[in-house]
Amino acid sequence: MGPQSARSYPGRRVVKPAPPKAQRAKQEIDYGRRGKGYVFGAFQPAMGDALTAPYVGRTTANWVDFLGKVEAWIDPSVERVYAVMDNLNTHSATDVLLFALAHPRWEFVFQPKYAAYLNLIEPWWKILRSLALKGRRFETWSEIEEAVRRATTYWNAHKHPFIWGSRRRHRTPRRLGVAAVPNIATT
Repeated sequence: MGPQSARSYPGRRVVKPAPPKAQRAKQEIDYGRRGKGYVFGAFQPAMGDALTAPYVGRTTANWVDFLGKVEAWIDPSVERVYAVMDNLNTHSATDVLLFALAHPRWEFVFQPKYAAYLNLIEPWWKILRSLALKGRRFETWSEIEEAVRRATTYWNAHKHPFIWGSRRRHRTPRRLGVAAVPNIATT
């Protein structure tokens, strides 16, 4: 999910009624970071399952540790595991290649640069940020870890298959516009 820091995250908030002259809603300025870390995540789109693990640093050792957690999390009956990743240098380090040799069912697929939309976990990160961080203030990194853990647990309790490019459930399908040919039956 990238670097996250203990700070205030903007969100919807009840604003006190304005005096007779309308004023903009303002958020108090939040100076400085009070702790920082990284959240690694794995996602199974066909079932909607998610796994997250927060780490203090984004190192190769932490990445390989996370891959071990994912290996234990994925059902052993799955014959092939495709890991879609960006081109971060820790994703292609020597230790990661050794992990791939030790686990032959894994195949690493690196997405092209500037094509994050090809990775299905990216829209899910947006949902996780909304569930865990939006509209909250964090004083320490451990508070963020707890919020991410609770949001992931909530997601897994209410999971559904995640299909790339599918229409959201709450939106109605678009109707044909003026330029559409009318369906006229001739007799």
